Amino acid sequence: MSSKPDTLQGLVVASYGKRYQIELADQTRISCVTRGKKTDLACGDIVQIKRTDTNEGVVESSETRTSLLYRSNAYKNKTIAANVTQMIIVLATQPSFYEALLNRCLVAAEAAGIKPLIVLNKCDLSEANDAKKKLKVYEALGYNVVYLAAKKDIQPLMPYLNGHQSVLVGQSGMGKSTIINALLPDAQVRTQEVSDTLDSGKHTTTAAHLYHLDASSTLIDSPGLQEFGLNHLDATALESAFIEFRPYLGQCRFSDCKHQHEPDCAIIEATESGKINSVRLQFYTQFLQELSSASMF
Repeated sequence: MSSKPDTLQGLVVASYGKRYQIELADQTRISCVTRGKKTDLACGDIVQIKRTDTNEGVVESSETRTSLLYRSNAYKNKTIAANVTQMIIVLATQPSFYEALLNRCLVAAEAAGIKPLIVLNKCDLSEANDAKKKLKVYEALGYNVVYLAAKKDIQPLMPYLNGHQSVLVGQSGMGKSTIINALLPDAQVRTQEVSDTLDSGKHTTTAAHLYHLDASSTLIDSPGLQEFGLNHLDATALESAFIEFRPYLGQCRFSDCKHQHEPDCAIIEATESGKINSVRLQFYTQFLQELSSASMF
């Protein structure tokens, strides 16, 4: 969409809370604020701005999004990235990754219509085999899993980036910044060593940034996650986001079946017969209970 006569069209390439860095068509970058209290812009948004100075401006409006990735708890939503076509869920062999967080990310991607890609980083470490075994469940579901040692060779990831606006998500310490440094050495994204004592990473990215990989491929780096709330989903959206449930939905005895202990539940029967992995049903149950608890607020 073209800009209005008195505005310039731009792309949000960095988000710093209430201030945004906007890239114009000529690659110029302008520091902008929004009018009023509107602060729900995200990296990847297309916006219309007015200059207020040479390098300053105000966002007047934003274009309709093709997708929006965000997380939510019982109290607020947090936008992560807009207009993305692929979510790259970065895991690592060390520190150990939270399988619950992986499942939350998969659910959020499916619910938003964004293609998920699982990347297991630090596969050169001795803990790699255990981590790979965990991911067999997700490979069996048809999710692509890339095994990577980003500090040594980034090439296995490259084919998956072409033509996508991808967003990197994951716990701190998984190696998101290392991946960007390997893809774009000039980006000089700061990295930190993992805290072995806490078995968790230290937050190194405090704002979201969009990077151009080539003319048709971009990559958004988001701050490290320790949690990924799904309170923006209802029970119907949640069950549909578990892709292996889909063939059985609508086949339960009760139309409002929650797939917990109801008789003649197609999902439970598929799990008992080995067609659905019990680990996935457990995560579904956990997330459903969280949604039920949140609805009480």
